[in-house]
Amino acid sequence: MPEFQGTAIVAINQLPVKQDTLWLRVLGKGQTQDQAILELEALPRGNPLRENLTELLANWHVTIQFRENIDEDDQELIMRLSPVYLRWREDTLEQGRQEGRQEGLQEGQQKIRQMIENFLNVRFGSLDPELLAIIEPMSQLSPEELTSLLLNASREELLERFSE
Repeated sequence: MPEFQGTAIVAINQLPVKQDTLWLRVLGKGQTQDQAILELEALPRGNPLRENLTELLANWHVTIQFRENIDEDDQELIMRLSPVYLRWREDTLEQGRQEGRQEGLQEGQQKIRQMIENFLNVRFGSLDPELLAIIEPMSQLSPEELTSLLLNASREELLERFSE
């Protein structure tokens, strides 16, 4: 190749075993790829290289599985990538579950605050800044304690208890 094209041939199996070559070595074959996958898995969770490479390998795994003519090399690659894919899938599902739980908690808190606001508004006729200021601390109470206060406490008692 002409020098101005800046072309080089890389022998993946001869690359030094370093983190900067990991993304190329996972594309290798046999022992080179196995070693690179082990190194990838050894990186700490949250490491950007681990996260990005794992996602790419998981996508590669899925892509190969849906090919019509899978040869022996592809079957070997699927086997090598399967543990990475399964861990990525589980991590992704767990992350989705955590985000769902967090969203559910936030929605639940919002509904509790709205219920307190509605109750105080109906009970006292309007919500002035003093009453609005005690909604958040009231939302942290247990349901039993909150219900008792909303039904029984006077405006003054509520403000005295929750005002800073």
